[in-house]
Amino acid sequence: MLLLVLGALLLLFCSLDVWYFLRGAHVFIEAWFQPRISDILAEQSIDGMVLPHDLDYMGHMNNSRYLRECDFARFHHYMRNGLFMASRKLGAKMVVGASTIRYRRSLAFREAFEIRTKVVGWDEKAFYLEQRFVSKKDGFVSAIMLCRQSVVHCSPESIIEFVCKKKIECPEFPEDLKHWISFISASSQALRAESGLDEKNK
Repeated sequence: MLLLVLGALLLLFCSLDVWYFLRGAHVFIEAWFQPRISDILAEQSIDGMVLPHDLDYMGHMNNSRYLRECDFARFHHYMRNGLFMASRKLGAKMVVGASTIRYRRSLAFREAFEIRTKVVGWDEKAFYLEQRFVSKKDGFVSAIMLCRQSVVHCSPESIIEFVCKKKIECPEFPEDLKHWISFISASSQALRAESGLDEKNK
C-alpha cells in the first residue's frame, strides 16, 4: 500500500508542477488573513529567498523564476487591494498580455529579497504594473519588471470603481512605460500586418 501511495505521489510530481499550486494556495491564504489595503496605487511587498530549486547551472536564480515570483507577487497584490475579488464578482479575468524584465544583478543562493509591486496606471483594456526585486542584503534593485495585465470581459475602470466605490483618475504614465506601450502597439500592428500577408498568400 505504501509503495502504491509513493508511486502515485511520484507520478503526480512528475506530471504536474505541484509546488506551483501549493505556493499559490499559500499566497492566497496569507493574503486573505492580512489587513486590506484601500489604496490601489500603494506599493506592496512580499518576501522571498533563493532556494535550491530556483538555481540555474551558474548557481544564481534562474531567469524564469523571476517571472514566476512576479506572478505570485501580483496575485498577492491584487488580493490585498481587492482587485482580484472584484474582478471575480464582475466576471472578469486578468491575464498577462505583455511583460519585460531587466536584470541588473544576480540573486545568489539563500539570498533574501522582497518584491515590491505597484499599479502605475491603466487604460481601457489593461492594468500596468511595476515590480522590483530588492535584495535585503543591501537594498540593491536586482531586477525590475513592467507588466501589462489585460482585463477580459470587463474594464480596469469598472473594477476600480467597484472596489473604491468612486471613479479614480489614472496617474500620468512614466516615460519608460509610455515607450514600452508604444513598442507593444507597434509590435501588434506588425504582427497583424504579417498575418494579413499570410492570409493573402494562402
